Amino acid sequence: MQIWIAFERNSHALPEAVTAGSGLPDVPERNAEMKTPMRAPKPKAAKWATVALVAAAAVFASTACGSGSSTATGPVDGTWDDVVAAANGEGSVMLYSSQKPANLDALVTAFQAEYPEIKMEYVRGTDSEINPRVETENRTGKGIADVHMLTDASWIQNAADSGKFSTELAGPDFDAADFDPAASVINDRFFLSSAAVFGLGWNTDVVPDGLDTPQDILNPAYRGKIGIVNPTGIASYVDMYRYYADTFGEDYWNKLAELQPRVYPSALGVAQALTSGEVVVSPSVQPLVTEVAAGAPVDWALPSEPWGTPWYTEVLSASQHPNAAQVLANFMVTVKGQTALNGGYAAALPDIDGAVARAQDIASPNVEDLTPEKVEQYSQEFQTLFQS
Repeated sequence: MQIWIAFERNSHALPEAVTAGSGLPDVPERNAEMKTPMRAPKPKAAKWATVALVAAAAVFASTACGSGSSTATGPVDGTWDDVVAAANGEGSVMLYSSQKPANLDALVTAFQAEYPEIKMEYVRGTDSEINPRVETENRTGKGIADVHMLTDASWIQNAADSGKFSTELAGPDFDAADFDPAASVINDRFFLSSAAVFGLGWNTDVVPDGLDTPQDILNPAYRGKIGIVNPTGIASYVDMYRYYADTFGEDYWNKLAELQPRVYPSALGVAQALTSGEVVVSPSVQPLVTEVAAGAPVDWALPSEPWGTPWYTEVLSASQHPNAAQVLANFMVTVKGQTALNGGYAAALPDIDGAVARAQDIASPNVEDLTPEKVEQYSQEFQTLFQS
């Protein structure tokens, strides 16, 4: 089955068909499972991690994923092994996420190597595209997504408080000491799965000496060749723009606007533009670990005070594969899941290969500053400054 999504190669990207799980290597038979007791749900105080809070459009043309049934249930009663056995019987699981495709592809590969009887698929889009989709599926009871990964702090807090969209987490790895559940789980419904840390990016063919601070980009030599993300409607990006103004000068964005930057729908689009040479510098891009490893003519660096945004994940109550959803969620906080998901990102476990920081060290923003009304207000200010 194909999921149609738009990869942001540039601001005029066309949709591409992605068959999540296609092209995967042969996977070995899974070893006999350990008899691990299923984690008993228990209330936790909503507690956000403590230190400041990514993601043109995804085209959701497929509505045939998952079952056509409108009846969603929770996981089976019994041990964790019973949940895994039921998940194998369900045979598939769907993730909605704003993570970048390369990391989601790695997660698919790792998950299906561990659980070869469960086909994992994903749809990628920005929070402003995916969250309304989740709300619609919840309202109709016809869920396509089983697991939902997002950065919108206000949406996360409201959903965690109401319990409207999610079920309680059941996997044993949420209680692991290294995961630090007290700092990583909200109301036993949302769990910290990753965090993006934004830094400076540049094309090494044009800027061989690199960049040290965001102020280095305020150079007339880069006029028309600066890439920035569009924060319109995306709470985490609005928080980033405000953070840059507070940290690097209230007039930072006004000065940058004078240099006629190119606006892209996401940080992924900026990274692709840096690689192609369409732009040569960016003040805010995710670490270009994947691109550098692939030999692209780019490099990156974190400023002394970088901004970041955590991803939290929930198991959806409208899921048509409630056991497979729990299995995927639990896998995402194991060493294998974290390694697959967090190349170039901050990980929720310590000592993850390829991770650039610890996700618990990336604090969520004050949600009172990111209400829908305030996000809309800033979005209009951005459009006036950069797109009028």
